[in-house]
Amino acid sequence: MAETIPSDDAPSLNISTDAVCRIVIKAREFDAKDVASGAESGSNATDDGMVTVLEEGSGDPVEKELRAFIGELNEDEQIDLVALAWLGRGDGAIEDWEELRENARAAHNNRTASYLLGLPLLADYLEEGLSQFGRDCGELESDFL
Repeated sequence: MAETIPSDDAPSLNISTDAVCRIVIKAREFDAKDVASGAESGSNATDDGMVTVLEEGSGDPVEKELRAFIGELNEDEQIDLVALAWLGRGDGAIEDWEELRENARAAHNNRTASYLLGLPLLADYLEEGLSQFGRDCGELESDFL
């Protein structure tokens, strides 16, 4: 596990812990979904145990909500969100935060949500990144459920 800097000494974040935690919770919901089977089964959803609810589809409401929420963030928040995911993924240490942020700024475009949703462990990366800032989603998770 990477070093954690006490909150007083941590670099600043341009995105709130609440916003990151909301994305973490929704990303976990998104990751829990299975790839759609594609073919219509023709069977009754009740008989199938409502399995299709857990399949991704082209209108997936969780994905739409995540994309909308990330899209509503301002540019600095989006940049810090990407840098936080990179930090949590181990692309740098907390001491490298400014460099991670600058790399995220250089790579920033209008596809931030698509990029982040393509990271298979997004929620884990964001939580690990937050922990290096001395923050966590702990009690906040129950507020969003």
